[in-house]
Amino acid sequence: MKNFANKIGRLLIITLLISSCSSKDETKQSAEHHDEETNVVELTPEQQATVGLKLGKIEMKDLSGAIKVNGQLDVPPQNLVSISAPLGGFVKSTELLQGMKVEKGQVIAVLQHPDYIQIQQDYLDTKSQLDYLDAEYKRQQDLSKENVNSQKTVQLAKSQYESMLAKNAGLRSKLLLIGINPEKLSSNTIQNTITLTSPISGYVTNVNVNIGIFVSPTDVMFKIVDTEHLHAELTVFEKDVPKIRIGQKVRFTLANETTERIATVYLVGREISADRTVRIHCHLDKEDSDLLPGMYLKAYVEAGTRSLPSLPDQAIVSFEGKDFVFVADDKANHFKMLEVTKGISELGYTEVALNGQLKNSSNVVIAGAYEKKKKMKNSEEDEGH
Repeated sequence: MKNFANKIGRLLIITLLISSCSSKDETKQSAEHHDEETNVVELTPEQQATVGLKLGKIEMKDLSGAIKVNGQLDVPPQNLVSISAPLGGFVKSTELLQGMKVEKGQVIAVLQHPDYIQIQQDYLDTKSQLDYLDAEYKRQQDLSKENVNSQKTVQLAKSQYESMLAKNAGLRSKLLLIGINPEKLSSNTIQNTITLTSPISGYVTNVNVNIGIFVSPTDVMFKIVDTEHLHAELTVFEKDVPKIRIGQKVRFTLANETTERIATVYLVGREISADRTVRIHCHLDKEDSDLLPGMYLKAYVEAGTRSLPSLPDQAIVSFEGKDFVFVADDKANHFKMLEVTKGISELGYTEVALNGQLKNSSNVVIAGAYEKKKKMKNSEEDEGH
């Protein structure tokens, strides 16, 4: 502990004297270390004046405590569409390329297959039979009222009619699914192709087909994204989640960029992943057409401003993994070394935890105690001589 304190003491003095261009000989003669007080350093008034040592007290500063996180840009599920064929078919034509802009309802591909013809034929056939079975069912009901036929005959007519009705409804739904209007279908309008249209306006991000290829309903032919509603998906560590609140501002920059953009926390995830993180959903305050889904970003979440006991950054000395300040002792020209716990750092000030020794009323060295690795090395070399 004695050698450790001696190093810290020399660090303080050497730092001050080097910064004021004092010589190494003057430095060696200026310090008096008290073996009986291993954590105390003494500087004469002349030495304090020479190096411009300044004392100050702990101040209450408004610090925001921004949380540093990573994430990427994304779009809501309704703004990203994967296009597949409702029924299998061969691609007859498509003009889509990656990066192309498409409008909602625009034809993006034409498919053809003999099955399309069969569905239309079956629908027209069931529709014709349905008219006959409907009339037959009504006729058998009338005959039943006059006791001309049996109840069994009426039930059979009803069963045939309802079975055909269900079959016709199913084929009608298939026609609507592949984009054919049943109301306009006739024996003269049967077609062997169907058209696929874009359900949203946006940009093509994937094209997985070519002319002549067969696609099944499970194949993703195209992907279209609407970039007008991008959001930021942030990954926040478990320990920082309690500091996150809906409505907090987020400052973020993209990789290899310095332009800062602003977003607002909209949703906070309710599940902790295997790597002990939580997803945070943020809305961009201003839409930017240059941004694309999947872009990586670095962000700072403003965790709210609080008034905290703080010292200037240069008042805190870091040494061998610990942080210290020098406080004026009751004895004249004596400075006691105290270990401190740092908190939030912002705008040149750092939060320090108050304890029994470090108080609001303490006179702390606020100028001249800043540690530099180069000076630390010089201090250690002097200790070895």
